[in-house]
Amino acid sequence: MKTQIGEDVHIAAAFLKAGELVAIPTETVYGLAGNALSEESVAKIYAAKNRPSFNPLILHIAQIAQLHNYAFVDEISMKLAKHFMPGPLTLLLPKKTTVPDITTAGSKKVAIRIPNQRLTLDLLAQLDFPLAAPSANPSGYISPTNAHHVMEGLHGKIPYILDGGNTTVGLESTICEVANNSIILHRAGSVTAAELSAVSGLEVIDAAAYHAPEISDHSTDSPATPGQLKSHYAPHTPLFMGNIEELIQSHIGKKIAVISFYNRYEGVENFILAPDHQLSTAASKLFATLRLIDQSNYDVILSEQFPNEGIGIAINDRISRAQFILKH
Repeated sequence: MKTQIGEDVHIAAAFLKAGELVAIPTETVYGLAGNALSEESVAKIYAAKNRPSFNPLILHIAQIAQLHNYAFVDEISMKLAKHFMPGPLTLLLPKKTTVPDITTAGSKKVAIRIPNQRLTLDLLAQLDFPLAAPSANPSGYISPTNAHHVMEGLHGKIPYILDGGNTTVGLESTICEVANNSIILHRAGSVTAAELSAVSGLEVIDAAAYHAPEISDHSTDSPATPGQLKSHYAPHTPLFMGNIEELIQSHIGKKIAVISFYNRYEGVENFILAPDHQLSTAASKLFATLRLIDQSNYDVILSEQFPNEGIGIAINDRISRAQFILKH
């Protein structure tokens, strides 16, 4: 199969209506999209990514009113939707039977969001079905933040990549759920716990403290939402996060790449994510930087722990999951 890159929403829509897959831009990362209501299309998504079948997918819709077509929406969830959508927030809701079980990996809940990206919103407006769209990369690898990244991983597996340029947020959406008069935070993202609490008036509880622990990538247990596998977002090059000076001493004699917020270290190749000292800048560059380093023949990647506040929490989450498979 030949894979084309273009900006034509009509071509993308035609492929999707025919049951094919299309990579789509969002403000977070590029998604591998297919008809969320078609078991055949969803099966193609799992196959193209080599994604575990127990890992659920996120539905992408165009308008808040469409939430009611696929889920039962409580008052607080609707309040969050009206405040943050379109945008990098995904709501986990009780699903309706219109959504096939394969899309939610058998779960009775469905994750839904409205992406804040012009091309993809135009595309969704041309379709009479929602799109299931996990990140458009082989399962477990670094998420793509531009069309070229998608081509690297899925060339020959999909017919079309809708090119919307570089993503702006650069990390996957925040995923939350309203339960027991609280907000359960299933995945950290650019919409922070503080923002969710301020809008909802409810306490935000991390899912790790509310549910069972994270799922290993070899487990048959289903995670409640995407992004919960312990091994995720990982480069092929060994990656370690911690005190950089100590880590450098542990890897003397190796070709070392260091990912930092804005600090510079001696005797290594520095990849500074945010010269402006802004966590949002660091987040937008993290995955692209990891990919660049991974293609540059370094022996090891060392990463600072970023300030554990705001989107820094999500940055640390992604780096932590990226290093797990290489340390155990």
